[in-house]
Parts: sequence; structure tokens; C-alpha cells
Amino acid sequence: MNQTDMIIVFFGELSTKGKNIMNFIRLLGKNIRYALRDFKALTFEVRKDHIYILLNGEDYEEIKKKLVKVPGILSFSLAKAIDKDVEKIKEESLKLYQNSGKVTFKVDTKRVDKTFPLHSDELNREVGGYILKNIPTSKVDVHHPELLIHIAIREEQCYVYGIKDKAMGGYPLGIAGKSMLLISGGIDSPVAAYLMMKRGVKLECVHFAAPPYTSAKVIDKIHDLLHVLNDYQPDIKLYIVPFTDLEKKIYEVAGPSYCVTIMRRMMLRIAEGLAYRHNDLVLSGGESIGQVASQTLPSMKVIEECGTLPFIRPLATYDKTEIIDIGKKIGTYDISIRPYEDCCTIFEIKDPVTAPHIDKVREIEAAFDYQTMVKDCINNVTSEHVTLDKEEEF
Repeated sequence: MNQTDMIIVFFGELSTKGKNIMNFIRLLGKNIRYALRDFKALTFEVRKDHIYILLNGEDYEEIKKKLVKVPGILSFSLAKAIDKDVEKIKEESLKLYQNSGKVTFKVDTKRVDKTFPLHSDELNREVGGYILKNIPTSKVDVHHPELLIHIAIREEQCYVYGIKDKAMGGYPLGIAGKSMLLISGGIDSPVAAYLMMKRGVKLECVHFAAPPYTSAKVIDKIHDLLHVLNDYQPDIKLYIVPFTDLEKKIYEVAGPSYCVTIMRRMMLRIAEGLAYRHNDLVLSGGESIGQVASQTLPSMKVIEECGTLPFIRPLATYDKTEIIDIGKKIGTYDISIRPYEDCCTIFEIKDPVTAPHIDKVREIEAAFDYQTMVKDCINNVTSEHVTLDKEEEF
């Protein structure tokens, strides 16, 4: 067999799954194929141990930009597939070392094919000695090598590879089901979306709009955030809720201290109604414990009391600096800080309650027909598909 340039995809958490592991791997293979759909020459082999991608002349560096954003991949490596011949393995390992620009190295052999004549340690010594003989400046470091040369002896052939490029980890997108995520346009909710996707959860998003108090630029901002998240989920459904009338009524009946609590409960009811309509299993959002008045534990308890679906908060234990760091890493932070405010900031809120009483909340809600207004919000939602290059109403 001739030498073949290929990529080996490593799974991470997926390898801990039991009898249903192939369901995870097949879905990951499907997602990888879709992410790399523009590279027409690629061929794929989906196996229980790894996913193998034969380059067939395609550019690895361009493919790498896509693979790092596929949920479920722990890491991947550019590799050579060669015949199981000791001399060829030594030559390919030497080339790998020469091209790396590193000084210290270590050889690590995994001998799956037990019929191969050399044991792992024997092949490590053969290859290491060959590199030392041919490159006098080379050095072996078994503890902290600059380059780890991997040699995998499998039944079909041998794979030689070096550096593993780190990817997202987590689970394949869609394996865990769907969530309805509340997205505001701020810093937190896009980061929460990223972390949900990393755990294999496919997202639909709901945004609460309050024109004319909020600018149309807020919707543009949401679109731009979702376009960034399209790198991880290529098609995201966005539901835009006309929230103005309900929000004004809330402020009228609740007053400044309880208005945020009541508003969040109404948002939860609307999001839950949409979630049931569209078969989402849970709600999710960007709340972090104690960050604002509505995110204290007493507030969370009272707000969530009105719902029936679980509410997942992937940022619950993160501080703001950690959230900002992730936002910068994934490319949402600069969009999130654009000066266009969402509906949560349109009224002046003085001394919002941090430990609301459920009896007081029920008394306020009994003062107006919120059920009808919630239904009107759900029934008048506008919907779009946000994809990598466009938005489409549906």
C-alpha cells in the first residue's frame, strides 16, 4: 500500500459509552461529513475505535478550522497510513521528526495487531535509535518530550502521527435531544448556548423583543451571534416574541421591585409553551448564580416555580471573568457588547427584590389576565432559520 495522508479523529468521552457507543459514533460521523461537505475529495471510515478521514489531496489546515468546532471530537491528528513494515515505519517516523522542528522526542507504539513481529517496546527502541543515529542533535525525553511520535499497529495497516490538535470534546450535536434557549443578546446566553451544544444538545432560541423601546439593531445583534454559533450548529431556529404589551403591563401591576421577577416568570411560561409546541425537552439560559437580582437562589426558586420543564443553567457556577473568556474564545464577546439593549433594560428598576415571596408574586399575577397575554405572545411569535449565511422565515 502507498503512503496515505489522513486524519485520525479521537473521541474522548464517547469511548466510555457502552452498548450504544456506535449510535454516538455514527452521529458524530454524520456531523463531521456535514461540517466538511465543501471538501469534495474526502472519504470517510467510521469505526468503533476512531473516525478516519482520507484527505485525497484536500488541504489539512483548512479542514482543521472546521473540525475544531465539531462537538464530540476530543482531538485529531494528521497521520500517514503505511504498510506494516519496520523499515517504512522508521523512515516515516524520521520524516515526522524532521518536519516538526522539535529537539526532544519520545516514541509511543500501540500494537493492536499482535502478529506484528516486534513488541511495542522493541519498536520504540528501533525507531528511537534510528532517529538518534540520523539526527545527531536529536534527544529522547521520556517524561516531557516536545514531540510524541505515535505509532499504531493495526490489523489493516500502520498509522504514524505526531501532534494531536485539540477540539471541543463533549458529545455529538443532537445526541442529547433539543432545548429551547432564552437568548438576550448579552454576554452570557451565547456562551451558555455553546456549552449546551458541547454536551450534544441541539438548540432552538427564543428572544423577547420590545419595540419601540428596543432598537431593531438588537435583532441584527442576535442574528450575528447565532451566525457565530452556526459554526457549531449549522441551522438554528430563532423565535422572536412580541413582548412590549406584556412587559408594560407587568411594570404597571408589579412596580419596580417585583417587576423583574414577574417578567422572568412570564418569559419562562412563553418559552415553555414554545418548547412544548416544538418538542424541546428542556429550557436553558445564561444565568449565573448571584450575578443579578433575578439570579439569586431564592429568585431562581420562585421564578422556576411557574414552570414544568427543567431549566438548565450551564453557567450557574461560572464567574463573569470566566464567561467573558469563553465569549472571546468562541467569537461572541465583541458582538455581545454592542450598545443595543434588550427588553430587560427598557424600564428603570430600583431596588429589585433578591428574595421574592411566592405569595406576593401570586397576588401580583392575580391582578391581571396574564394567561391571555402569554397566549397572545406565543401565537404572535415570528420564526426564522438562522444558518451560516442567511436567515429564512418559516
